[in-house]
Amino acid sequence: MAHYRTTVQSSMDVATAFDYMADFSNAATWDPGVVAAERLGDGPVALGSRFLLQAAFGKSVLPLEYVIAAYEPGKRLVLVAETEKVRSLDEITFVATANGSAVTYDAVLDTRGSFRWATPIVALMFRSIGNKAREGLRRELNRS
Repeated sequence: MAHYRTTVQSSMDVATAFDYMADFSNAATWDPGVVAAERLGDGPVALGSRFLLQAAFGKSVLPLEYVIAAYEPGKRLVLVAETEKVRSLDEITFVATANGSAVTYDAVLDTRGSFRWATPIVALMFRSIGNKAREGLRRELNRS
């Protein structure tokens, strides 16, 4: 299992930060581990909304279809993606602050099946990508 948790201070209010993060296709703008991202379906983003992300794993690209599994506007968002190789669980929480909001991103990536042998390597890569994503997230959540 690979785990990464970080909190980013944002100049956005809680509602704006939540809406930005809930549209998970935005991950392509802040996460360098995401090669491309798109929303699947129409209508407002809500519980059950789906997103297809192309995630870089070393020299490979792994398609991950995320679904919003928990949707509590302004408070909490949970996205899950499952393949035969990995299960990704991303929980994002939001707290109002005097200057905007604090956004906590907690991601767990479990390797599965024949890919389980790569767990130590994936954990190292996940930490490195997480640190870069944190900087991108900080940039995007503080744009004017």
